[in-house]
Amino acid sequence: MSERRVRVRFAPSPTGPLHIGGVRTALYNYLFAKQAGGDMILRIEDTDSQRFVPGAEEYIIESLSWLGIKFDEGQGFGGNYGPYRQSERKDIYKKYVDILIESGNAYIAFDTPQELEAKREEIANFQYDASTRLSMRNSLTLSNQEVEALIAQGNQYVVRFKIEPNEDVVVNDLIRGAVTINSSILDDKVIFKSADQLPTYHLANIVDDHLMEVSHVIRGEEWLPSAPLHVLLYRAFNWEETMPRFAHLPLLLKPDGNGKLSKRDGDRLGFPVFPLEWKDPKTGDISSGYRESGYLPEAVINFLSLLGWNSGTEQEIFSMQELISLFSLDRCSKSGAKFDYEKGKWFNHKYIQTLSNESIAEMFQPILANNGVVASNNIVSTIVGLVKERVSFVKELWDQTSYFFVAPTSYDEKVVKKRWKEDTPSQMKELIDLLSSIEEFSAVATEEAVKSWISQNGYNMGGVMNCFRLSIVGEAKGPHMFDIISIIGKEETIKRLHSAVEIIA
Repeated sequence: MSERRVRVRFAPSPTGPLHIGGVRTALYNYLFAKQAGGDMILRIEDTDSQRFVPGAEEYIIESLSWLGIKFDEGQGFGGNYGPYRQSERKDIYKKYVDILIESGNAYIAFDTPQELEAKREEIANFQYDASTRLSMRNSLTLSNQEVEALIAQGNQYVVRFKIEPNEDVVVNDLIRGAVTINSSILDDKVIFKSADQLPTYHLANIVDDHLMEVSHVIRGEEWLPSAPLHVLLYRAFNWEETMPRFAHLPLLLKPDGNGKLSKRDGDRLGFPVFPLEWKDPKTGDISSGYRESGYLPEAVINFLSLLGWNSGTEQEIFSMQELISLFSLDRCSKSGAKFDYEKGKWFNHKYIQTLSNESIAEMFQPILANNGVVASNNIVSTIVGLVKERVSFVKELWDQTSYFFVAPTSYDEKVVKKRWKEDTPSQMKELIDLLSSIEEFSAVATEEAVKSWISQNGYNMGGVMNCFRLSIVGEAKGPHMFDIISIIGKEETIKRLHSAVEIIA
């Protein structure tokens, strides 16, 4: 038998914004598929009509597009296995529900929510399974005529998958190895609801994976408990030969403490847990996103790739192409990965350093405009080149460069107290005279002249230069002083020195 073509799917539910854990699942599917020369499918699992959120599907597609995770087929991308939105596949699912009922692998249940609640109160840890189903109102305890009459009367019902007890179900997981679960701990899961004529996740998932010829199901660890049921469903349909290989990824864990990463952790510690900013259509609440927070998509991808997988080397910076060539499921961890958001910032810093000064300058221009600054890209590029090593985000450039564009109106009190001495004003006036006499106001020329003047007069080099910086910048920060004044120019430099002498008393 020939080797199956690798086909993976990312199948989010449009119930809200895409969590960063979901992004990592999509990324690992993408890396696995691309390395094998296979296909990546986007399927929208919207069978839970009660939880549908407008705009969520579009958000998911835009998020993954921004990150460079590309689909070969699926919702919004076309393909030969559609429709790719589950709510548009009702007729397909109904056919397979009927097959399970006719084969005796499923049954119709009419129990009302009130009846189920009463049974939970009567039986501790009640589970709808082989030990209880014959005491319930379903097609196993009712005659065919009674079942048909109830349906004809419009009674709502569900279809449950019939699980036989005390059978060891083995899930061969590509990350965790063989996982064995006894069927007695499983309940007879609902696989179809007459109320909306839609299947539940369990049935729709299996049918779609089979019909779309999915070869591997790579998903989060939280889905591992449902894997035995899915194995049993494949058996019930006699699809064992085409059953996909499973791989359950480790959880993303809180940066501190125990448990799964949540939005609350991001709110508490000040980092995004969504790829893009999300506005809740019901409440209007806005949640931050990696894109709007200033992260580069390549940095987010690199950061996420190492949360649960390692290359086996010391290398930390990977392009998407390098990740594709190196990725393998056998190097995925079984245990959860701490979400080190500070490491995420580090990755962003590293990726910013790889950008050209011109590219960063273009990204910085809107921030300058918001601060009322108009400057040519050439000048901004030069300034960026002097300070980009100091930032992790483009938005931090304003704090690092504002003095290039706006003269200080106040001066750091600690620096004034430490550096501004009795003879400083007279030294700054001498410096003004010196700088006024320099015709070529380049960094090299001014540095040579100023340092020679300090030396000839026996002044303290650190004392003069620190006060010079304080006068120009307003505080003790910034790149090489002579680079700064060559950019702001002679006239502005002298003007700022005059202001400092007047203001600092």
